[in-house]
Amino acid sequence: MSGSHDHDAPHEGPIKTPKQLIWAVFFAFVVPIIVIVMLANYVTTDVKPAAGSVGLEEQAVAARIQPVGAIEIKDASNPGAMKTGEQVFQAQCSACHATGAAGAPKLADAAAWGPRVKNGFEALLNSALKGKGNMGAQGGGDHSDFEIARAVVYMANQGGAKFDEPKAPAAAASAAAN
Repeated sequence: MSGSHDHDAPHEGPIKTPKQLIWAVFFAFVVPIIVIVMLANYVTTDVKPAAGSVGLEEQAVAARIQPVGAIEIKDASNPGAMKTGEQVFQAQCSACHATGAAGAPKLADAAAWGPRVKNGFEALLNSALKGKGNMGAQGGGDHSDFEIARAVVYMANQGGAKFDEPKAPAAAASAAAN
């Protein structure tokens, strides 16, 4: 059989000595590690302000150390500042109660409000203030408990209830009398 391949010749590769093998193994590990470190450094490096740059200006420092929260004190004794039930509904409740999102009873849907109205105003107000089901607690939010009560009366009355408008808190009532 004639052929161009000599089957008796030993296999030879590019590495011929143990020293070449050691160097090949060394570079097989070192080169990828260096490439990974350089890529990670490139990706995570961001332009950082140097000393004397805008990063140390008073406004930048103030923005970095500002408090996380703030306290806002509202004047509950001023009845003119009190929102109506419809205003509170539009501002806070309409996101779910206008569309029926998350199972909320829609405004003016007597069938949905009927079982809730039978439980009474206090039960509805308690649910609104403390939360129920998918509805989060509303008390202590942007509106006073009195304003939330007005919104509960507004929504329930739109759904067929005959609740009376809640009486203003004592501080607001005394300020209105003066």
